[in-house]
Amino acid sequence: MTILSGLKQICEQILASFDEQDSAREEAYSLSRQVVRVASSCIRSVHRQENEAARELLAEARELTARMIAATANQPRLRFGGFVSDAEKEYAEAAITYAVIGGEPLPTPDELEIDYAPWLNGLAEAGGEFRRHILDLIREDRPDEAEEYLDVMDEMYHSIMGFDYPNAISYGLRGRSDALRGMLERTRGDMTNALRQARLERRLAEFQERLPE
Repeated sequence: MTILSGLKQICEQILASFDEQDSAREEAYSLSRQVVRVASSCIRSVHRQENEAARELLAEARELTARMIAATANQPRLRFGGFVSDAEKEYAEAAITYAVIGGEPLPTPDELEIDYAPWLNGLAEAGGEFRRHILDLIREDRPDEAEEYLDVMDEMYHSIMGFDYPNAISYGLRGRSDALRGMLERTRGDMTNALRQARLERRLAEFQERLPE
């Protein structure tokens, strides 16, 4: 009997475990990249008002996300944090953007079947999509509707502010909260200028109507 008796068996056990983890990682990573791509396409379709395409892409993202999570069901080191949670965040962002701009109820993390932290981070990043939608509405001379989405952004920011936890728990939510605050301030400035311009144009139009022929 040697001092290292049993070393071979221990290493074989570890190798089998690592092989299983590596296989799960490869499958989950491939699926995560597909989730990110499909979620991005869904958001693009939402902004283009291609509602049917957006709905189909969101359904595809949901299926891919479920498969990705299933692939890591027995691998908690892969399941939480890292690329899996990043993909969940992208899916959440797409689902939230689709719902809010489409006038549908806000999807919950449980409905999307994803973890809470990625959902919150997806909510924060959706603020950028709402800013884009607001600017589109301003260009289309629809300031009243744009103002409603500014209120949405404001409510989102103040809700997210309530989650002051370390990154190990919130997955970087604090940084995204700061980014959302910056977007909110810039968007509020854009909205203020647009409303002033709209009021000025109305006053000019009223003045011209009062002028004699």
